[in-house]
Amino acid sequence: MFIAYAVVAGLLALVLAASATFTLRRNEAIVTNMRKVQVPDSWLPGLAALKAAGATGLVAGLWVTPLGVAAAIGVTLYFVGAVISHLRVKDFELAPAAVLALVAAAALVLRVAA
Repeated sequence: MFIAYAVVAGLLALVLAASATFTLRRNEAIVTNMRKVQVPDSWLPGLAALKAAGATGLVAGLWVTPLGVAAAIGVTLYFVGAVISHLRVKDFELAPAAVLALVAAAALVLRVAA
């Protein structure tokens, strides 16, 4: 199970790091999507920091189990919140957020099982 966690957490951490970078650089696609779900521009640095912290925690969780569990819980909740935000404004283009929520939940299950 540990190897499965390492693979899932590593890939998810890469996605989170890229997303955090794009959010900080105010990538047009990211900003447009955030505005569509009514996220204020002032929240973007904080959301990018949460993604970066999640990525760091998932990788650190390879050595410190409680940190990996906490990071996986946080990332899962982040993306569940993203899905809820899409549904709240009746935007049904939520597949990326839903998939990432499921991948984060898988990382959580694998870290606990390892």
